[in-house]
Amino acid sequence: MTPQSDEDEVWRQIVASFNETAEATSAGQPWPDRENVPTEDAPQQVKAEIPAETADEVAEEDARPAAPEEDDGDHYVPPPPPPLPKMDSGTKVAWLALFGGPAYLLLAALLSWPMDGWIIFAAIAAFIGGFVALIVRMGDGPPPDSGWDDGAVV
Repeated sequence: MTPQSDEDEVWRQIVASFNETAEATSAGQPWPDRENVPTEDAPQQVKAEIPAETADEVAEEDARPAAPEEDDGDHYVPPPPPPLPKMDSGTKVAWLALFGGPAYLLLAALLSWPMDGWIIFAAIAAFIGGFVALIVRMGDGPPPDSGWDDGAVV
């Protein structure tokens, strides 16, 4: 027999058994028995070692009646996010102009405030100026400390 004929025979067996039902597993599980976890292995809780200077604080906390804790089922609790970066005054003014101009026009239209031509021009100019200022300040070049070989720039 050649390797090609063995492969053809395997394909014939696969095609012939296409419509057959799968074999029932021993425990009605879709995984092998060797992957079952024994039921007597319960999760174990490990206590961390506490330094001597904080042992008194922990003893005080244990003395207070503890509020009943809700079991969160070992859900992941992410750490608090880092603080937002500080903006310089030029960026703050640009964001204020970007949103302030249209917001003033909307508020003036809803409250039926009289709008002269220069007010409309100032609001639209503030919007366009804020947008342009943010785009110009965005910066799309490599960082100044990247050196002469900055690799692939996408």
